[in-house]
Amino acid sequence: MKKIYANASEALDGVLTDGMLIAAGGFGLCGIPELLLEAIKESGVKDLSFASNNAGVDDFGIGILLQTKQVKKMISSYVGENAEFMRQYLSGELELEFNPQGTLAERMRAGGAGIPGFYTKTGVGTVIADGKEHKDFNGETYILEEGIFADLAIVKAWKADETGNLVFRKTARNFNVPAATCGKICVAEVEEIVPRGSLDPDSIHLPGIYVHRIIQGEHEKRIEQRTTRKKEEA
Repeated sequence: MKKIYANASEALDGVLTDGMLIAAGGFGLCGIPELLLEAIKESGVKDLSFASNNAGVDDFGIGILLQTKQVKKMISSYVGENAEFMRQYLSGELELEFNPQGTLAERMRAGGAGIPGFYTKTGVGTVIADGKEHKDFNGETYILEEGIFADLAIVKAWKADETGNLVFRKTARNFNVPAATCGKICVAEVEEIVPRGSLDPDSIHLPGIYVHRIIQGEHEKRIEQRTTRKKEEA
């Protein structure tokens, strides 16, 4: 089975459709599948729903698809740092399904494990619980959250071998792993593809059975919020 593709457009060929649900990895600006997002933008598909921790910033990450009005719904836990996201939501142009961060990660993980739903205490008594089933366990109230089953998952990893085994670096591991598992098709972009057998099995974060297509490319290393301190005076 062919897994390695020449570029993002080729890897997404025949996969994209209007109105699909896409699970996207990344945490802030770390581990964003930027090459695949650019290819989605260039494809012109529209009415997309994204399950992603956040939407990047105005000109990077999912933010580039918000600019072109290709996204109709976001399933997210954090909406800061993106003025266009805020503008579209407040004006009613963009549908938003807020999720607590841990709940969103677990919804993706549950979908990847074939679990249709689970109960959690997070959000009970808040707007998060509105319209959701409530159930008591041992005297405590929980709400039902549904697993996310995406049409496509796009993720960014550090290394891959030829069979699709993936290794992530540090913070990039946060949402990329659960996002990758919950898509019917998973496309990964990586910094380096190495020969099969060269990765330490104990260091593999995502088995290749979850990954259908891989591309290698150059990536931009952005800093979302540069925080520095003044040099101490002598």
